[in-house]
Amino acid sequence: MAPPLPGPLAHLAPVLDKYGYAAVGILIFVEDFGVPAPGETILVASSVYAGAGRLNIVLIGVIAVAAAVAGDNVGYLIGRTGGSALVHRWGKYVLLTPERLRRAEHFFVHHGGKVVTIARFVEGIRQANGILAGITGMPWPRFLAFNLLGAVLWVGMWTGLGYAAGTHIASISQQVFRYQIYLFAGLGAVLLARFLYHWYRRRRRTD
Repeated sequence: MAPPLPGPLAHLAPVLDKYGYAAVGILIFVEDFGVPAPGETILVASSVYAGAGRLNIVLIGVIAVAAAVAGDNVGYLIGRTGGSALVHRWGKYVLLTPERLRRAEHFFVHHGGKVVTIARFVEGIRQANGILAGITGMPWPRFLAFNLLGAVLWVGMWTGLGYAAGTHIASISQQVFRYQIYLFAGLGAVLLARFLYHWYRRRRRTD
């Protein structure tokens, strides 16, 4: 059996162990129309699993691309049918505040279809990508083409990096554990130094 996921990916191990590919598809899907979810993180974690021999990297890629495109299309439908009024009313529940909407919409209108591709890599804009395309009235075939391109590039990058890391997961886990000890030791030394400093200052004030 491969070693556990290291560092910040470790908390997703139980989710992947229990739900596998379904977790990848669902979390990416809901994240892509604004629901706060670790879509990008689950993509990386599942790719690491694939590199360690636990999942199939090709299947992860196919599911991730399909979920990303589907999620953005739900966002597009929301933006096209509900418009900015809907976002202003409910946007705060999906981390899309009026200020963020105004900034993103301005940027979106001025840079056109290329934003749909690049937005996939930008946290915050990625989640609002489809909604903004719908609000600004971007033609759906154009949106779909750029969205698919962005999804393929985004998934390809993160699955490639995660898979490469997964093939060395044992050594990575060892290194994380090794430096974790140094990190905790350093943190303990800093806390002790701060305690001694404040204790010394209190003593001087009372003397």
